[in-house]
Amino acid sequence: MQMRRWKAVGLMRRILSCAICTIAMMSLLSVHLHIFPRHSKLPDPYKLPNPQIEIRDKILGNEQEQRWTSEFTPPNVFLGPLSSQQFPVWRTNCPRLWKPVPNRDYMPCTQPTPNYTAPPESRGYLLAHTNGGLNQMRAGICDMVAIARIINATLVVPELDKKSYWQDSSNFSDVFNEDHFINALANDVKVIKKLPMEMDGATKADKYFKSWSGMDYYQGEIASMWADYKVILAAKTDSRLANNNLPADIQKLRCRACYEALCFAPPIEATGKLLVDRMRSYGTYIALHLRYEKDILAFTGCTHGLSPAEADELKKIRDANDEWKVKDIDPREQRSKGFCPLTPKEAAIFLSALGYPSNTPIYIAAGEIYGGDSYMDDLRSRYPMLMSKEKLASIEELEPFANHSTQLAALDYILSVESDVFMPTYSGNMARAVEGHRRFLGHRRTISPDKKALVRLFDKIEDGTKKEGKLLSDKVIERHKKRYVFLSTL
Repeated sequence: MQMRRWKAVGLMRRILSCAICTIAMMSLLSVHLHIFPRHSKLPDPYKLPNPQIEIRDKILGNEQEQRWTSEFTPPNVFLGPLSSQQFPVWRTNCPRLWKPVPNRDYMPCTQPTPNYTAPPESRGYLLAHTNGGLNQMRAGICDMVAIARIINATLVVPELDKKSYWQDSSNFSDVFNEDHFINALANDVKVIKKLPMEMDGATKADKYFKSWSGMDYYQGEIASMWADYKVILAAKTDSRLANNNLPADIQKLRCRACYEALCFAPPIEATGKLLVDRMRSYGTYIALHLRYEKDILAFTGCTHGLSPAEADELKKIRDANDEWKVKDIDPREQRSKGFCPLTPKEAAIFLSALGYPSNTPIYIAAGEIYGGDSYMDDLRSRYPMLMSKEKLASIEELEPFANHSTQLAALDYILSVESDVFMPTYSGNMARAVEGHRRFLGHRRTISPDKKALVRLFDKIEDGTKKEGKLLSDKVIERHKKRYVFLSTL
């Protein structure tokens, strides 16, 4: 009898042990495999619209329910950050694609020389009417600061261009931090917001300063005008000051004006930082300045891949613009010389050849792409994770900048400067401005496509005499090793 009891007790112990182990295993499985849901799902009619979730889940193969992060808004537009398990291996295994290029001992140089003095007594007032888009105006403003120092003028805060192609009504204080601009230059040039009332009736000397002029021109011809006028108006500001053969302190002043004094207005800075944070939640990203827009295509006369009707529309725009002097343009010649912006398809082929994988997050720094989504299909099919300010922000967040192309361009500028890699498809004003700013901040990687060489490869791909693959990739990489901004590390 006693033996039977012991056998029964042993059997019960084994049963209890098995039950405990089973419960423990089920608990572990419920945590890792979500057998037991953590919360019930809302019925479909009550779920918030999440347009980007489907895009990212399709790219990353993740079918789990995504959760919003409270620090980023709005939930109906912005997709929350990837979890640690979702970061693809290439992010850590391909540092060569992302790291900054060597600085070759080139460092920011903005500090004045020991001989630099406080601004001398002003001889009069310099007014300036800027011209062009955001980055053309930025460069012109910096030149006006240097010119004001050269001719001993008090600089009145420049007036932004309101009559160019973009028809933007923004004032200086809408785009730039006016008070910071004035205070940051206090030891260099006296800057005031408005011309004093007693000068309103004074005769102004309207002057088109000669392009790329040096010290002799401004200290001679322009400074001599103070004998007859108290107010000089610079009717245009772009390219008015030479790039070379200027005193070191004048060059350094230009740099201080550009990178220290000329900051964006607080609302633009705040929104730009917010969008950078949201873009970074996807991981390391490329800012692609896709200059495939109506104005630049009309200006350059580039029509490759466009329909005859679209080419005719662009020609009419060019003919109607009096500021654009060249009217008759051979589009094939332009493209063969590398003067055309890359198409979205060409940009995609180029990035693929360099080794950037298809799950690379890409911020599209651009206005409205000419031809709309139909011309973006090839780029999107290769790189589905395409973002823009309109995708990263809500309508309400962008509303203060609506119908102000200069302010919207400022947001693109911020996201481009802060990106891990910047690639312009056209070497225009923004491309040069962002590349320079990125060098100033630490030689951040900028990819500068050799369009003249690439066009020949693209044409061979198009006619079937060359295929994409390792041979093409090696050729593209080798070609771009020799270009400074994509130097070395590929």
